[in-house]
Amino acid sequence: MEHVPRYEFRKCVARYKGDYRNRGFSCWEQFLAMAFAQLTYRDSLRDIEACLRALGSKGYHMGFRNRVARTTLADANERRDWRIYADFAQVLIDRARPLYARDAMGVELDQTLYALDSTTIDLCLSLFPWARFRRTKAAVKMHTLLDLHGNIPAFVDVTAGKVHDVNVLDHIVPEAGAFYVMDRAYVDFQRLFLFTLCSAFFVVRAKKNIQLQRRYSRPVDKSTGLRSDQTVSLATARSATAYPDPLRRVSYYDVEVDKRLTFLTNNFSLPALTIAEIYKCRWQVELFFRWIKQHLRIKSFYGTSENAVKTQVSTLLSKLADVGRVRR
Repeated sequence: MEHVPRYEFRKCVARYKGDYRNRGFSCWEQFLAMAFAQLTYRDSLRDIEACLRALGSKGYHMGFRNRVARTTLADANERRDWRIYADFAQVLIDRARPLYARDAMGVELDQTLYALDSTTIDLCLSLFPWARFRRTKAAVKMHTLLDLHGNIPAFVDVTAGKVHDVNVLDHIVPEAGAFYVMDRAYVDFQRLFLFTLCSAFFVVRAKKNIQLQRRYSRPVDKSTGLRSDQTVSLATARSATAYPDPLRRVSYYDVEVDKRLTFLTNNFSLPALTIAEIYKCRWQVELFFRWIKQHLRIKSFYGTSENAVKTQVSTLLSKLADVGRVRR
């Protein structure tokens, strides 16, 4: 914990008045307890309480001024603003990302490359009624924008399971010159046009029912798996109004999965094969979701309220960024 910037943490606490009229369990102690639970794979609040009490006097040197009771920790997760820990996670992420800026991504690209996707975590409807997903079950979605330099999450939003993936595009401010790779769920031409206006690039898999009009084609080497490289425009009036500029359509046959894939992008300068390789890098976000579900406490939560769930996810991101920075 000595690598954690305490000054930045206090700024986040003061921003949301986290320690206002607090006489016992501080925000820092709450963060320590939640970080301890993640790093030591605790199963429940009772497990956290028992393990911390077993440390005896060592807890004081870790930063705990008093014994941590499970009811006290539960109340803190329930009531204290989760944005304290979300903002602090962003501070750590901003410090960790430059350390991985020169790491390989699997594609020769000078610009920053982001992969956007979401994963669904099933929950019990009777315990999480605010996260209704189906008639008989609940779920939350973890929308993640992953920086493929080091596989560090640059943006995470936790919503109820029924929130559609495309809605998260409203919360992302495109970075000029960066590439964003997405699946078919994020095809919304009005939202995608914002990337073009911000001088950012996107690579998205096309849906089968999109009506496009071909303007002209470029030659491709079919021995590499490419099938076509075309400049197209949207054919329907509604889509053309939402995205009036031309698009580039790249068709690629993937031998490994025996499937023909079609991509849409607003970048016309990169080779067509590089566009296909950029989309292939999107698989890294799937591996990221698999890793955190296997190694971190993300499938079981220490609280049932929306604030408690988001607090746990935020502290998880803080430890991911901090451990990545220390290892670097």
